[in-house]
Amino acid sequence: MTVAIHWEAFFQVLGAALVGTLLVVGFYALGLRMLVRAGRVPVVTPAEFTDAITVISDKEAKRAAKAAAKAARKSPLSEAQKSLALVAAYACFAVCTAAVAAGILLIVLK
Repeated sequence: MTVAIHWEAFFQVLGAALVGTLLVVGFYALGLRMLVRAGRVPVVTPAEFTDAITVISDKEAKRAAKAAAKAARKSPLSEAQKSLALVAAYACFAVCTAAVAAGILLIVLK
């Protein structure tokens, strides 16, 4: 019993996976950058797990939040530019969501 490899189909799937990955990662990174430019620096508090090592202390988390707030106050952008950056960030996240949803639909419908 031999298995025939369909190279054309393999490279189509490879190309689609690479393009999809670049699309999602690129737009997510751009969305985060626009979010920071809009003055909305995402500060994530550390999760507490039982029997796990805490990567960041509460003191470090408070310091990071304070630094983010200070950076937001020092932004040279006008309010209109910040609003535009926020809209661009949400648009980038929407593109990421659409790309992931399309990938899931392709998997489910095939």
